[in-house]
Amino acid sequence: MEEALVEELDDEEQLVRRHRKEKKELQAKIQGMKNAVPKNDKKRRKQLTEDVAKLEREMEQKHREELEQLKLTLKESKIDSVAVNISDLVLENQPPRISKAQKRREKKAALEKEREERIAEAEIENLSGARHVESEKLAQILAARELEIKQIPSDGHCMYGALEDQLREQNCALTVAALRKQTAEYMQSHSEDFLPFLTNPNTGNMYTPEEFGKYCDDIVNTAAWGGQLEIHEACIWLRRTL
Repeated sequence: MEEALVEELDDEEQLVRRHRKEKKELQAKIQGMKNAVPKNDKKRRKQLTEDVAKLEREMEQKHREELEQLKLTLKESKIDSVAVNISDLVLENQPPRISKAQKRREKKAALEKEREERIAEAEIENLSGARHVESEKLAQILAARELEIKQIPSDGHCMYGALEDQLREQNCALTVAALRKQTAEYMQSHSEDFLPFLTNPNTGNMYTPEEFGKYCDDIVNTAAWGGQLEIHEACIWLRRTL
C-alpha cells in the first residue's frame, strides 16, 4: 500500500519524505550514541556533542544539495518540455510541403477551371445573343429535313468530340485522344503547310519551330480548342469531307 502511494507522489514530495525518514533515523542513531556515553564523562560527552553537530550539518548539507539538484532537474525538464511543445506547434502550423508534381497538377486544374468558367459565361451570353437565334433557325431547317443538332459538351474537346461521334456512326472507333494525337502528328510532319497560318499573339510574328512544337504538344496534352486548321487537316488524313 505504501509503495503504491509513493509511486503516485511527484519527485519533490518523494524526496521530502525520504529526508524526513533519514532525519528520524539520524535522531535515533544520535540517541543511541548519547545513551552509550555516561553523563559524568565530560570529555566523551563533549566529543559526542561535536560528532552529533557534524552529523546534523552533513545531513542538512546533503539534503539541501539534493533538493537544489532536484529543482534544477525539474526546471530543465520543464524547459525541454516547453521547447518540444513549441517545436511540435511550429511543425503543426507549417503548411504541408507541396511537391512539384502536385503544383503542376494544381496549376493544370486551376487553368481547367478557369477555362470551364469562360465557357459557361459564353454559353450564358449566347442564350440571348445572335448565335442562339441562329441555332434556333438552324434547328427548324434541320427538323424539316428530319435532322437534328447533336449537342457536344463545350469542354475544349468539342471539335474532336464531334468528329468522334460522327466517325462512330461510320464504324470508325477513333477516340478524342487518338484524334488529337493523329492531328498533332500530321501537323508536325507537315509543318510547312501550317506554320504560315500560326502567329504569336503578342508579337504578331509567325511561330518559331519551338512555338509550333508547343502548339502541337498542347493539342495532345491539353484541352486546347480545335479550329479551322485542325478541321482542314482532319479532312486530309481522314480522307473525308467535313
